[in-house]
Amino acid sequence: TLYNTYQFFALYANVDGFAYQEERIPVENRPEIDQWIISSLNTLIKTVEENLNAYEPTQAGRAIEDFVDAHLSNWYVRLCRRRFWKGEYEHDKKCAYQTLYECLETISQLIAPIAPFFGEWLFSNLNKVTNRFETESVHHTLFPKWKENEINPDLEKRMQLAQDASSLILSIRKKVNIKVRQPLQKVFIPALDADMVKNIKLAEDIIKTETNIKEVEILDAGNDFIRKKAKANFKTLGKKLGAKMKWAASEIEKFDNVLIEKVQNGDYLLNEKEVSNGEEPIYINAEDLEIITDSIPGYEVANKGSLTVALDITITQLLQNEGNARELVNRIQNIRKENGYELTDRILVTIGDNAAIQLALMEFKDYICREILADSLEFIPVIDNGIAIEVNDISLMVNVNKKSN
Repeated sequence: TLYNTYQFFALYANVDGFAYQEERIPVENRPEIDQWIISSLNTLIKTVEENLNAYEPTQAGRAIEDFVDAHLSNWYVRLCRRRFWKGEYEHDKKCAYQTLYECLETISQLIAPIAPFFGEWLFSNLNKVTNRFETESVHHTLFPKWKENEINPDLEKRMQLAQDASSLILSIRKKVNIKVRQPLQKVFIPALDADMVKNIKLAEDIIKTETNIKEVEILDAGNDFIRKKAKANFKTLGKKLGAKMKWAASEIEKFDNVLIEKVQNGDYLLNEKEVSNGEEPIYINAEDLEIITDSIPGYEVANKGSLTVALDITITQLLQNEGNARELVNRIQNIRKENGYELTDRILVTIGDNAAIQLALMEFKDYICREILADSLEFIPVIDNGIAIEVNDISLMVNVNKKSN
């Protein structure tokens, strides 16, 4: 994963001639997604340093692995891909390059004690272009220091919410076999409190982009749309309660959405009335409950701890048309790659007439052309020596040619 992340960076950095010759852009002046990954990077440095000081190299390595996989590759790079290959070499693109470079450079130093050869290779490839260090070896650099002023715990918490919500939505898509390229209209997310409402609103655009959803609607914790039911987890509660288990199970079955959310958010006093009469307090938490969500026609529901999402899985004709357009973009991009075209090459596309999909694709012609860098997209009666592709089980013949200069 780290190798592929470097390869992605190097591919576009070479196209734009990035060599980190500009002044470092202050983190607070970069887009929020950059601020988040830099905050996470500094938190990682702190975690790795603490573990190495405690003679726990395995824990340090796992922290680096989790950062590279879950944060840097599968989240930051995926959300920022367009920033690297779209637009001019201006402020936003410079921020993206500097941010990803700093992450890769720092990781090369962090892994140096436990993966010395790969750390050396990564550092050398970066530094021979930028010359940010006079030394030729990562092992002659000082171990990185975390910067307190670049750590933003609230931003990291908010981004984690976005990651968790996106993960639940994507798991639903996989369950019902709806591709991510197929747009969907709406997802409902209940919020426990005002802080969660704020975080969902701030993360809304990222959730929509990552999961290809048009709308995110926030519900109150006590809403009637998503109805939850709770059952006692006999495995965990049986050991704690013994003879009181039957009573506790009966009480838990009475829980409404609000009480379930309270338990999922922390320890909850189950027998408050009895405690006032001198009985021992009984505290329960999220692991003591088994949650069941009532089915909602046209929706699929998923839970992770206190987070719940209800995804509208109805595909209208307009959504289907857009999904077809996105599928065509994917197929043409694959052809570009197979033909060995450069990232900046403009192309000309012709497609054989097909009444089943032609009008739908022409509806999104401008979008398709922007994505594949096409100067023309035309339907013609017959394609000679074309390439056969499928767009959502509809067969098409296409010709993709590089535009001559």
